[in-house]
Amino acid sequence: MNPVFRRLVLPLAIVSPLIASPAFGQSNAPAATVFVDVNVVPMDTERVLPHQTVLVVDGKIAAMGTHVDVPANARTIDGHGTMYLAPGLADMHTHAHTRRDMAVFLANGVTTILDMGNASNEFIAQVRPAIDKGRVPGPRVYAAFLVDGSPRYGNFVVTTPEEARAAVRLAKANGYEFIKLYTDLTPVCFDAVMDEARRQHMPVAGHGVTSVGLEKQMAAGQLLVAHTEEFMYTVFSQPPAGQDNRPPPVEEIPRVIESIRKTGAFVTADLNTYATIARQWGRPDVVTGFLKAPESRYVSPNDRIAWRDDGYVKRTGSLDGRVVFLARFTKAMADADVPLVAGTDAPSIPGLVSGMALHDDLQALAGAGLTSYQVLATATRTPGRMIAQNVPGTTPFGTIAVGNRADLVLVNKNPFVELGTLRQPAGVMANGQWYDRQALDRLQEQVATDYAQAVWTGGAKVWPGK
Repeated sequence: MNPVFRRLVLPLAIVSPLIASPAFGQSNAPAATVFVDVNVVPMDTERVLPHQTVLVVDGKIAAMGTHVDVPANARTIDGHGTMYLAPGLADMHTHAHTRRDMAVFLANGVTTILDMGNASNEFIAQVRPAIDKGRVPGPRVYAAFLVDGSPRYGNFVVTTPEEARAAVRLAKANGYEFIKLYTDLTPVCFDAVMDEARRQHMPVAGHGVTSVGLEKQMAAGQLLVAHTEEFMYTVFSQPPAGQDNRPPPVEEIPRVIESIRKTGAFVTADLNTYATIARQWGRPDVVTGFLKAPESRYVSPNDRIAWRDDGYVKRTGSLDGRVVFLARFTKAMADADVPLVAGTDAPSIPGLVSGMALHDDLQALAGAGLTSYQVLATATRTPGRMIAQNVPGTTPFGTIAVGNRADLVLVNKNPFVELGTLRQPAGVMANGQWYDRQALDRLQEQVATDYAQAVWTGGAKVWPGK
């Protein structure tokens, strides 16, 4: 046996307790980490592998089993036979664009996000690469460049096919992986975006385009529908005049699901997002409650102001019937094997805190009747499959397997039995860097401290650090 390796045979005696991670980005962090005597939730199928050793080397899973050769200087994290190692979670619809947002995601076990538009140049060009290199704690970030056909929603506007093609090329040149379509795009610009995206090998995600319709969009190759509720606007029958909030007929669900299945499109299952909007619809007191909630400490002052000023509280009527309908629609999609990915829109919607909102969405999916495996798949294996199949050069993630990116959460209970255990991970590994619970708490509390210390001086906001 190579003298620099030792063989770990399970079951094991206690090797060491959970140990604190080195300083973030520290250059002398160990190249190898070994999880011993853990129960692995691989998410390749609905199963748990008991008493495993998982070796991580240089950010990837190098070996897994009951007999593993481990470098002698590897950092050891012991699961004591009672802890569970699962893939890190993915939020596939965010609008979080700061280092502090990234820290809060990580503290909540989120190791991958898909930013769905309007990120700053600084975030894409500087923060995201710093995370990838381990200098800034956070999840792996994939990003979509958003294009629209009017300035109504404040988005990047294209009005001709030439502009549409140029926008796609600009996105490609600046490192975006996706193009995101928005509501007011014209049919000719939609066609140009789709064609240029194919030429540039960029997958397309987004809303239903009012003048095109989701069925045509998916048939044309749109990979991801950004919200489950988008189907209510351009696919299901529209409600009678004056009954705008009425849910679609449930008997249309099989037809709509078949249209999705024919194209293989992915759908963002954002039940909690829509339910959160419904709660505050015409209810200013609900948003006041969001702003007073303890978790709002992790929301930036600018986002808190945006929450306070958001327009949902000025609407009338009720969305409750649509909330019930979307739960039924989502359950039917899951049972029909439509590939669903979890997404939250955090923190752009009042009440949705980065990282925490994903756990609320998983709970909402469970409440809709999805099995534990179906729920976990929306935030692990299915996002991993979507990215691996459509973003060239991606190291696989979303399942625990040799060769995959070492994005992992260590929890105290079996998440198939107790979904809530994921809310408070004992530790998180993101791209091979380990953060124990104390380190995660420090990350999150530093964010709250920074926001609390933001002050007004001479009419200008002063931030502690950048």
